[in-house]
Amino acid sequence: MKTRMRVLVVDDERPVLDELAYLLSGSELIGEIYTATTGRDALRLLREHGIDALFLDIAMPGLSGLDLARELGSDPHAPRIVFVTAHDDHAVDAFELDVDDYLLKPVRRSRLDEAIRRVSEALEAAAHSDEQIAVELGGVTRFVMRSDVVYVEAHGDYARLHTDAGSHLIRTPLSALAERWSGAGFLRIHRSVLVSAPHIRALRTVKGASTVVVALAGEPVELHVARRAVRELRQQLQGESP
Repeated sequence: MKTRMRVLVVDDERPVLDELAYLLSGSELIGEIYTATTGRDALRLLREHGIDALFLDIAMPGLSGLDLARELGSDPHAPRIVFVTAHDDHAVDAFELDVDDYLLKPVRRSRLDEAIRRVSEALEAAAHSDEQIAVELGGVTRFVMRSDVVYVEAHGDYARLHTDAGSHLIRTPLSALAERWSGAGFLRIHRSVLVSAPHIRALRTVKGASTVVVALAGEPVELHVARRAVRELRQQLQGESP
């Protein structure tokens, strides 16, 4: 089964917002659903959560749906976007922004299911491709590949990426990385640690204690696994469902 998507629904009309959220909740491909009635509230939620897809109204007071999509356009980690609108005269502008779909209100279940499928397939394809992460080193912006990251540690609103070549601090919370990279083999072993499964060499129980640690290939450190995460981690490494 594909990983369930975390979606954000944005519409300034509360009845329309609630109806769309209800329809989305009926799809097996949809997990957590967040809602916002303004573009500014949507930006706040996007910063706080690892949103996979945005179902976005166009005509809203203040920051319109098109404005919000343009603002997100420069972010390589922006969610997939589906416009949901009562007007068809914005279609050209919408697809110039490389959105995944354009739904007209009132939304039909069949069209919504099609849009969900398109977004899910796009996310699945992205999860299997590598990702470049911009890091600052000596005042120079460089790029680290996600596949080179061995583990990640939380540092407040920042995260420290550890690779074989060194470590880099980026301005992204660990919780957001954990959600965004969940389909790329990264496992949350502790509230403050994320580990790349392909780099795990062994799980070891510390003698005389009930502590379990992760040994990493090519790394001298051993990372403690939270007690509540041990069972799920073993199952994931064995290819079982938790």
